[in-house]
Amino acid sequence: MRETPVQTAGYGRRFAAICIDWFACLAAARVLYSKAPYGSPESSLATLCVFALEVIIFTWLIQASFGQRIVGIMITRTDRSRLGLGRVVIRTVLLCLVIPVVIVDAQGRGLHDRAAGSIVIRRRAAV
Repeated sequence: MRETPVQTAGYGRRFAAICIDWFACLAAARVLYSKAPYGSPESSLATLCVFALEVIIFTWLIQASFGQRIVGIMITRTDRSRLGLGRVVIRTVLLCLVIPVVIVDAQGRGLHDRAAGSIVIRRRAAV
């Protein structure tokens, strides 16, 4: 079976997606953990945990986080198959560590994508 060429997602879309995800998770964490003062270590940890859960659940179920879905990108394995839950968790943990995300190869894949065997691509337009 011949692979169809795909367009990898650009950094602008990726940045927009992570901003959308982060602010949505920040709002959710403020509602769920309203007793923790904003900016406190507890509030920051709650936001990070909500973010990690959101990314894991959505990426596993629909191949894209909330923000990625909005900007039209998705996560897939390099062979274009779905990522399993284990790979999604590995990718998300490394994403939360930040450093693996900013070290990229010539294809624009961060260390978190290389470790999970994933690639971020643009979704096909509806036919």
